[in-house]
Amino acid sequence: MVDVSNHTLVPDHNLLEEGELEEVLEEYNIQKTDLPKIKRTDPALTKEAEVGDVVKIVRDSRTTDEAVVYRLVVE
Repeated sequence: MVDVSNHTLVPDHNLLEEGELEEVLEEYNIQKTDLPKIKRTDPALTKEAEVGDVVKIVRDSRTTDEAVVYRLVVE
């Protein structure tokens, strides 16, 4: 079976540490549950991701070089 998370077309998916998460939530003045969701079964997620974790996804962008989005891992 192919590990899709290592494919060149899949953007980086990194788990946020608690401190980083607090900074993001404070910066955007939101709750963790206000974030868009990503299913735990998404093949792009690492095996370490658990329900309730927040993932930082960094994509290439034509206009800003990088686009950063955050997703809450759900069941």
